[in-house]
Amino acid sequence: MIKRKSKDEIKRMRHAGHIVALVHQEMRKVVEPGISTKELDDIAMRIIKENKAIPTFLGYSGFPASICTSINEKIVHGIPSKDEILKEGDIIAIDVGATYGGMVGDSAWSYAVGKISEDKQRLMKVTEEALFAGISKMRAGNVLDDISGAIEDVANREKMGIVRNYGGHGVGHEMHEDPFLFNFRVGNQTKLKSGYVIAIEPMLNLGCDDVVVLDDKWSVVTKDGKASAHFEHTVLCTDDEPILMTTLMEG
Repeated sequence: MIKRKSKDEIKRMRHAGHIVALVHQEMRKVVEPGISTKELDDIAMRIIKENKAIPTFLGYSGFPASICTSINEKIVHGIPSKDEILKEGDIIAIDVGATYGGMVGDSAWSYAVGKISEDKQRLMKVTEEALFAGISKMRAGNVLDDISGAIEDVANREKMGIVRNYGGHGVGHEMHEDPFLFNFRVGNQTKLKSGYVIAIEPMLNLGCDDVVVLDDKWSVVTKDGKASAHFEHTVLCTDDEPILMTTLMEG
């Protein structure tokens, strides 16, 4: 069942989202050749704790870190490691979750490491476009498939692979709540209502749709080894414009 969020819950989620945005603000500065994904995780952990929040991912079903770091062909759920060093030409998707006042904020962004190929630039641009196309449909009276279809249309237009095994989700008291949101049309006519909060997160590939889970039981990679990008915002549905919950608050 999809639960509408109260004004108080929304206020706490907005604060959690601000903390997530603070982490991404810092990631933009520190992602560069030579840094390890463990160092990125340490930075994220420090920012989350300094802001009196809890790293949502840490310990979730046994996940061992506070962020997910997924490089190149890794799509999602990459585990930070001191031995994994970013190099020129990589792209990295960094997924961040923070819990504040019992409510969760969740956002992922893909970053270029130094100078990247034109193909990777295009992949990141198209995936971000797909995210905002989906967000534009997050309005009361629309249906879930409107969001899914908007993402799918961008991916198909640009001939990108669509990750079909993973997708967006409701978020609030838990990181994963109803509904599950596919990044392609499945015929879901569930109506959106004011007060629904959904993490919209397209994952698009330069190659095929197919994925493989690695032996660590977490890291998901493209089957053909081609690069993938991941962009995500937590979004509040209203009767008017959708509200991004994982951006920096003013003041």
